[in-house]
Amino acid sequence: MTQLEKAKKGVITPLMRRVAEIEGVAPGFILEKIRQGKVVIPNNIKRNIKKPCGIGEGLKTKINANIGTSKDEPDLKKELKKLKTCIEAGADCVMDLSTGPGIPKIRKAILENSDVPVGTVPIYEAAINACKNKGSIKKMTENDLFKTIEQHAKDGVDFVTVHCGVTFESLGKLKQQKRVTNIVSRGGAFLVEWMVSNNKENPLYKNYDRLLEIAKKYDVTLSLGDGMRPGCLKDASDSAQIQELVILGKLAKKALKYGVQVIIEGPGHVPINQIASNVVLQKKVCNNAPFYVLGPLVTDIAPGYDHITGAIGGAIAAAAGADFLCYVTPSEHLRLPSLKDVKDGVIASRIAAHAADIAKGINGAMDWDIELSRARQKRDWKLQKKLSIDPEKFEEYRKSSSPKEEDVCTMCSDYCSMKLVESYLQD
Repeated sequence: MTQLEKAKKGVITPLMRRVAEIEGVAPGFILEKIRQGKVVIPNNIKRNIKKPCGIGEGLKTKINANIGTSKDEPDLKKELKKLKTCIEAGADCVMDLSTGPGIPKIRKAILENSDVPVGTVPIYEAAINACKNKGSIKKMTENDLFKTIEQHAKDGVDFVTVHCGVTFESLGKLKQQKRVTNIVSRGGAFLVEWMVSNNKENPLYKNYDRLLEIAKKYDVTLSLGDGMRPGCLKDASDSAQIQELVILGKLAKKALKYGVQVIIEGPGHVPINQIASNVVLQKKVCNNAPFYVLGPLVTDIAPGYDHITGAIGGAIAAAAGADFLCYVTPSEHLRLPSLKDVKDGVIASRIAAHAADIAKGINGAMDWDIELSRARQKRDWKLQKKLSIDPEKFEEYRKSSSPKEEDVCTMCSDYCSMKLVESYLQD
């Protein structure tokens, strides 16, 4: 049985207990939220994850980090180093988005080396194999796609992105829209090319029951992908995006009945003033299923700094109720990320998630800030380093300057405000 099926029967599993312990909540709370489809625990039955996580309502906001090779950058060793960096920086999940040679080998290596849940996008491999072996994406068969999905599940993948809402109906809305950036989802684009070339409906939508069977067999969480997500601010919240969301809401409800855990993926580029309404709409349409947002980026003019634009949007989205943030790195839109890029992306998203958790009143979130602030008041630099979100950077900055007195920094030196008044304010 899946975690969802067990929750429906009132069975608290060891995995539920572990997540409850991590979150500081009662196991019964986790069970009830899973039963309602408001929380998921991505964990394939074939894996024993060292650092499992719950994603959804009432829990800490989680972070996903994307890694994976490309045709131009096919080095597996680099990606395994990125995996290690992401986990050390505090990512809760990773996704392998590899499109370079040897995708199965890369996926298995990432699964073997990951302490956290791993996600994939099977349409990438299915489409690339069709191009390589048959000469065109349009020659991919429906069976090719589902065999690829099942192979990912057999290998132990914990969650898969499946663009089930890319249908002729949502595509029709897109054509009416006259977007600035039409489709920016790679998986969505692969499916549209196949659909239009073959004049056939999306097999992930048409044969959704087959997808549910695979997911149920391995307890793979479905991340219902947003193939129609906006790729720039001008396209945000349009009818193509909303139409797809309505479709995903119906599919999520069906999955819940079937015993399959579901996450809903959300928009990538959204003006600040539209973010909260997008989250509220998703929760309404999708029966409060966990919401996984890609950023969102709040401006289009900052290539090289999109970890910042994504963190701004992520904080607002999570504070409004989003549950899962996909990190954005400084190299977004420019290149495959470096080791430094992935670390910067994870840290930026973690800051956003934590800020939102304070706003949401998540258990223990504010305690971390209070503890660090007390250490700052005491000028306890060792404890501040330990408590900081990036101790390595803390140490780097601290060592780069030499205050005359050890208990202050070079910003204020002898004129440290807290030091000046502490004797007067002591009890």
